[in-house]
Amino acid sequence: MAIMHHGLGGTRGEPVGRRLYHALRERLVTGELVPGARLSETEMASTYGVSRQPVREAFIKLAEERLLEILPQRGTFVSQIDVPAVLSARFVREAVEADIVKLLAERGDGALIVRLRQALREQAAAADAEDPARFLALDEAFHRELATSGGQGASWDILQPLKTQMDRVRHLSARSFPLPALLAQHQAVVDALEARDAAAADAAMRGHLRKIIGDLPQVIEASPDYFRNAEGPNPEGYA
Repeated sequence: MAIMHHGLGGTRGEPVGRRLYHALRERLVTGELVPGARLSETEMASTYGVSRQPVREAFIKLAEERLLEILPQRGTFVSQIDVPAVLSARFVREAVEADIVKLLAERGDGALIVRLRQALREQAAAADAEDPARFLALDEAFHRELATSGGQGASWDILQPLKTQMDRVRHLSARSFPLPALLAQHQAVVDALEARDAAAADAAMRGHLRKIIGDLPQVIEASPDYFRNAEGPNPEGYA
């Protein structure tokens, strides 16, 4: 059987181990590598055309992010999605991003609105094409644009490891939940920014980021083996 080789993206000159880490992380977050799957250092080394050392280093780093579980004498497995971690990340994101859009609304930035309107058009095209992977990539870029335009690019970078489990749920839910609903929420944020209405921007962003609370039970029901710690009361007290 022929071995399928995956390419390593990244910047030219970037160490192989770092590029491999990013490539594997992308496959884990998007759900291409599913929870419970066993990963082999040897197979991954062959797949990517690298030695086992960078694979081992990538596995360790991904385990630190709770994307993999390394079990002595048993192997390395894709971790289940931790529900409390999802809800905690959402809580932190709401606090940070609601403040960001309030600042942006108060400031007023015509050039930013032009960029965001173009982003919405690209998202609409992805939604029309029923391309959830493309839509979620654009969604990520949309939120990063808000953060960097608000002078909070460093805060967005800090959020990345915190929101890993939340991102995994988003990729799962995008397969079955309507993308136009997410697009409409982004539209509400941009409309509020254009109107320089800080209160409306705050409410729109909070509503957008709280959507996952309502979606999560259905996502868990559809793929129960993908989750752990799904039982018990909601730690945030939301309905």
